[in-house]
Order: sequence, then structure tokens, then C-alpha cells
Amino acid sequence: MQQVLNHPGTRRLALGALGFGGIGYIIQNMLYNVEPGHRGIIFDRLSGIKDFTACEGTHFFIPFLQRPIIFDVRTRPRTIHSVTGTKDLQLVNISLRILSRPNSEKLVDIYRHLGESFEEKVLPSIANEVLKGLVAQSNAEDLLMKRDKISQEITKNLILRATEFNIIVDDVSITHLAFSKEFSKAIEAKQVAEQIAEKAKFIVDRTEQEKQASIIAAEGESEAAALISNALKESGHGLIQLRRIEAAREIAGTLAGGRNITYLPGKGNMLLQLPAK
Repeated sequence: MQQVLNHPGTRRLALGALGFGGIGYIIQNMLYNVEPGHRGIIFDRLSGIKDFTACEGTHFFIPFLQRPIIFDVRTRPRTIHSVTGTKDLQLVNISLRILSRPNSEKLVDIYRHLGESFEEKVLPSIANEVLKGLVAQSNAEDLLMKRDKISQEITKNLILRATEFNIIVDDVSITHLAFSKEFSKAIEAKQVAEQIAEKAKFIVDRTEQEKQASIIAAEGESEAAALISNALKESGHGLIQLRRIEAAREIAGTLAGGRNITYLPGKGNMLLQLPAK
């Protein structure tokens, strides 16, 4: 056994295997992977950050001399809370939901100036800056009535500010907006008062309409009475006779539609034997 181990061929084979294993280990430690949705940059201990960005896939680096830094460049949400004052000195609590991602072409600059935790350093500060600037220009009522417009202004300004730090903002939305309890109660009381006023206005309008209808009905009855009076003067008893005939027809129709069989007096005369005039 000792002779086999001491054989020159065996030693060369062992050294070859050791060398091959060492080379494999070195090669394995010279590779790094960039997953989908990520980008990589290289920090060199001698020259600093390399001016290139590694895309998805497997890449080489020099162990102990270089270090790969991986960035997640996918869009991700972040919620930021802010308490600020309005133009009419009302405190408002606002929460923003921001969808953002780093500019994948500017990762070297981001790391050089902000480091890996760039979002924690930038987004809260610029979001509060934009919120305080816009809210201070608006009244509390404007924040409630023009929420969509103010949200659009916040989005526009925040996109511009984030671009200065090589951060892309895809969307901004107001998820929470609340005032102090005292102000909320005042708004509720105002809404109740407005509803009561609208109801009172409706009642007044309805009363006025009913009044106009009564006037029109009275004018119509007066005109009808005048027409009847003129007709009586002109035709004597003819109009009265016509009214009797119409009344007789209505009575006959009512009796005919009843459940009990009703016989009207007279021989063939269904007009209640109206006397001839």
C-alpha cells in the first residue's frame, strides 16, 4: 500500500485531482448570478465602482478583489405617512402609496451617491416635501372636494423630484386622508345643516307649486261658472236638461256594473223618465 502511495504516477494523479478540484473551486467562486428583475454592479477594491451594469445571467468577478452588488429593479410599493397643515391652519394626516423602482441605467450613480438603501434615504423625505408644499396651498375643503386633482399634482411633483435621484415613480395614490376630530365634527354639522336647508327649500317650492295649482284651479272653476251662466242666459233650460241626461247615464252605468240586478223604472226609457221641457 505504501509502495502504491509512493509511486510517482499515483502522486501525479493525486496532485492533478487536487489541482483540478482547486481550479474548479476557484472558478465556482468567480461566478455570480443576476436573477430576473435584478441588475448587478461590481465594486473593485483597487479602482472602486466599475462603470458597467450586469444584466440577468451568470457573470465573472475576481474573488477577494471584487464584490458583486445586486439591485432589485422591479416596481415595489411603499407607504409613507405625513402630518401637515392646510392653508386654513387645519392639520391633516395623509398616507401615500408609492410604486417606484431604481433607474437600471443609473445604478452606478445611485450606489456611488446613496448606497444600497437609497429608497429609505430618498422617498420619505421628498414625499413629505411635496406633500407639505401642496397641502399648504390648499384649504381643508379643497382636499376633500378636489382629492383627485390634488393627487395628480402630488404625482406630477413627486415624479420630478424622484428623477433627480435616478428613481422612477410609476404611480402615487392617496390611501388615507383624515382631519382632527373637531374639524371632522364641524364638517359633519355643516353637511347636516346643508341637508336641512335643502329640505326646507324643497318644502317652500312644493308649497308654492301647490299654491299656483290652487289658483289655476280656482280660475278654471270661475271661468267654468261664467260659461255655464252665459249658457243658461242664452239657452234657457237646455243646459240643465243636458246635465240631467248626463247624470242619468252615469247612474245607469253604475247600476249596470253592480253585482245585484237592478231594474230601472219606465217602459224603454233609460233616462229616468226625464220630463220633456
